[in-house]
Amino acid sequence: MSDMTSKPPNSRIVEEIDRNLKQAFDHVANEPVPDRFSDLLNRLKSGDFVSGEKEKNDKADD
Repeated sequence: MSDMTSKPPNSRIVEEIDRNLKQAFDHVANEPVPDRFSDLLNRLKSGDFVSGEKEKNDKADD
């Protein structure tokens, strides 16, 4: 078994891998963030997440 770190990678191969990865994942990077994640990020930024969890727990106690 050869150690991949023992010799430098062929730059053409690395460039082809980079190009293929970018092509495969560009569409994912350009997709909009789902509303539920945006809402969660907004709640976390505003500090409302803690109170939201408390409300959730209070409802579970009923």
